[in-house]
Amino acid sequence: MSARDNILKRLRERADGPLTAPQSDFGVVTGRGWGQAERLARFERWITSVHGEVVHTSRDAWTSTLAEVLEAKGIRRLALGREHPVAAEARAALAERGVALIDADRDIEAWQREQFHDTEAGLTSTRGAIAETGSLWLWPTPDEPRLLSLVPPIHIAVLDADTIEDTFFDVIERHGWADDMPTNALLVSGPSKTADIEQTLAYGVHGPRELVVLVRNAEERV
Repeated sequence: MSARDNILKRLRERADGPLTAPQSDFGVVTGRGWGQAERLARFERWITSVHGEVVHTSRDAWTSTLAEVLEAKGIRRLALGREHPVAAEARAALAERGVALIDADRDIEAWQREQFHDTEAGLTSTRGAIAETGSLWLWPTPDEPRLLSLVPPIHIAVLDADTIEDTFFDVIERHGWADDMPTNALLVSGPSKTADIEQTLAYGVHGPRELVVLVRNAEERV
């Protein structure tokens, strides 16, 4: 019997009965009761406080807004997926815009140098966001690998305003993370940042120096 088995055996045979999980009160991490407008305002306030950039657009015109962002920042080489609707719509809209569209759905060894040295920005979808912390959450896929948001100097993320949840707990519960999640989920709370021993923040040292969030708001009904 291994040492691990011995430890587990002793725990099961405790004189005062088996161990049971304590009652947990999750009230402190949920139940904020914010409406959609408040969630969006809180998300924007927190993510911009750490140098994230939020650009509002509509679901119908977001690709035009994307093109404007690319032009304003001088981005001519954009990495993105193929299959996700965000990537497909962006490809169609940018086909005649003079932007080189770099395929991200390749083995890293096939485009490692191109990704680390020649790619100016990466475009990703998001699964949603967290109002309480100003965080995006992404589930990487072969079509949108995690390096797409971690390596290029500029990360452009597309977020639907109605997918913002109050807290991280709400995201986990509502979307069933315990039953179905990828090998790694990404929480993005601004551009890359680190601090030295004097706790002076520096941005873009180990990842994107800029984060641009295109927030797609539903069209107002007339």
